[in-house]
Amino acid sequence: MKIGYVRVSTTEQNTIRQELIMKELGVDEIYIDRMSGKNANRPQLKAMLEYVRRGDTVIVAEISRFARNTKDLLELIEALNCKGVEFVSKKEAIDTTTPTGKFMLTVFGAVAELEREYILQRQREGIAAAKSSGKYKGRKPGVYKDFEAVIRRWRSGEITAVFAMKTLGMSKSTFYRHVRATEKTTKG
Repeated sequence: MKIGYVRVSTTEQNTIRQELIMKELGVDEIYIDRMSGKNANRPQLKAMLEYVRRGDTVIVAEISRFARNTKDLLELIEALNCKGVEFVSKKEAIDTTTPTGKFMLTVFGAVAELEREYILQRQREGIAAAKSSGKYKGRKPGVYKDFEAVIRRWRSGEITAVFAMKTLGMSKSTFYRHVRATEKTTKG
């Protein structure tokens, strides 16, 4: 079977271009992720890796849609190889069944990683420039209704920390960061 993998970085981006490529290549099944490729922790990528079988071919429009760093790319390709699955990237014309294809894959993987690093660097520079001109203040702190009352109930043992987090709609790290901040202000 030909298995297609499609990825866009955000939910606002569309997948039409990549899906058309998959249709042209006669792909039987398509897996689509709408999230960053900064790591391999993507639900549809995982599902696709579980689904593929010996003799299948995984097809992507371009390597950067599959992985954004060389380490992840090589690990994903190794996982496919262990299952007897081939990998094809349309844009880069890479076929991992040949030594040249494997070499080119490594080169293009490094280029994709470099591209991601450039994106992050430009983003940091843009934020720094906006901060220096007073246009960027960062994300506004969350407002948590009844925070003090919920914390009092938690400290008294009336509710668990997990229940307090759910009630406030906070992650674990945010919850404990706010708890520490309130302890500092009450002691100071």
